[in-house]
Amino acid sequence: MDPIPPSDHIKVEQHGAVFVVTLQKAPENRLTMQLCQTLVETYRWIEMQLSRGKQEPEGAVILQGTDDKYFSTGLDLDERETNPFASTDGFYPLLRTILDFPFPTICVVTGHAFGGSAVLTLAHDYRIMNSERGFWSMPPVNLGLHFDGIGSLLRVKLEPKVARKVLLEAHRFTGKEALADGIVDAVATPQEMRPAALALADKVKGKARMGVYALLRTELYGKALRAFQGISHVHSREVSRQPKVKL
Repeated sequence: MDPIPPSDHIKVEQHGAVFVVTLQKAPENRLTMQLCQTLVETYRWIEMQLSRGKQEPEGAVILQGTDDKYFSTGLDLDERETNPFASTDGFYPLLRTILDFPFPTICVVTGHAFGGSAVLTLAHDYRIMNSERGFWSMPPVNLGLHFDGIGSLLRVKLEPKVARKVLLEAHRFTGKEALADGIVDAVATPQEMRPAALALADKVKGKARMGVYALLRTELYGKALRAFQGISHVHSREVSRQPKVKL
């Protein structure tokens, strides 16, 4: 096995054909350009480990937060003030990578997921959320923030009334509410989230074996994938509006 890309902000564990990636960047797993680029490199490294030398590879990836207080509080808005390309070189390519990933992906929303991190959870195939604490919320309407394609995942993954509630009302969803509105697939206690994710990963890991998993996902969510492809690594024009306020 090739050595894993070194990072102080990401921990990677392997359980057979299932990899668990844990965010551990202070403060609050804020999504900086560097962290997003490291995640892209990590997902591609995992893809290589699962695929190398196998005719019909199977596997799955689980992304989780460090503890049950925060999954992530989203994009680092301070960084965007000094680097206008932080998202186009980091966050958008990360979403593109996950939507194009050839193996099933699961996100364990261990705690609060705000803003960009809520979008990050939606990019995964499955979501399991903390049933006891934490909110899932997208507050750009309250911040004056916009980027091209911000509603693309909402349109393809959520009912229209729920998408409106998410994007135009900035509702803060509890785990129970997120489950009822179809934002997450399951809720579990902090102690049960990881075992539930591993059990789900074991169940779906074989779905990649025939080599068409990402192609079929694109049939469902291709509009979102193309939206993020179109704004990744773009320096010739602005693809986002800077926020007027911060969380």
